[in-house]
Amino acid sequence: METKTILHDLRTKAGLSQEALAEKIFVTRQAVSRWENGDTVPNTETLKLLSGVFGVSINTLLGSPRQLICQCCGMPMDDSIVSRETDGSSNDDYCKWCYADGKYMYSSMDELIEVCVKNMTSPEHSEEEVRTYLQATLPQLDYWKRYQELSDGGQFQQFKQVLMDEINALNIEGMPEVTELNSLVGSYVNLAYRLPSGESVKFLDDSATYLGTELSCEFGGERRFGVVAGMDFILVCTYENSGDSPELVAYIHR
Repeated sequence: METKTILHDLRTKAGLSQEALAEKIFVTRQAVSRWENGDTVPNTETLKLLSGVFGVSINTLLGSPRQLICQCCGMPMDDSIVSRETDGSSNDDYCKWCYADGKYMYSSMDELIEVCVKNMTSPEHSEEEVRTYLQATLPQLDYWKRYQELSDGGQFQQFKQVLMDEINALNIEGMPEVTELNSLVGSYVNLAYRLPSGESVKFLDDSATYLGTELSCEFGGERRFGVVAGMDFILVCTYENSGDSPELVAYIHR
């Protein structure tokens, strides 16, 4: 599908007139008309703005000329998992588990491999096969090739350590020490907690990326601890398998 058709379909699906779209991205109605007629194509900066407005990747706006692969973990990507910059535009080079809010989530290839191994091991592919594949594949990706250029010098890793120290200082009974935090997409951990009134409430943003982990209770049993944290909060809960019957243990504003 051509860019002109994609833009027209996205605009009409969003219920926007050409004038309304033009206002959102600081161009004239005539410019939008020329794009939809196929006379011209938006420039790079305008594509970023359109990406933020419609919630799709720049690759999609251009007609998906290439298969997107996360340049940190190697995962094939579609619009649902492409990362976002702080202005809402897509970053087509990374998935939202590896890059979020303008920050790279991994500074250690070994740490990333261990996270991926847990999620990729299956009856068809053993843990050793997955680990061997990742050890060969990840060094070929752009992020790890340019790590010294792209990394933040360990600042994000230091932030994760500060978070872990704050979480462990809560001394929650039965919860083991937190020794690692991994990136988690909000929609996977945004559980609904029942209030005394009978209403249910969620505290997280489905589209955001957080740091967190899951821990077994030191006292045994089937309930597990879930920890989710961001720049301004720490949330601790317990739940049964698959997130059933969640109970909020602590919600701390940092």
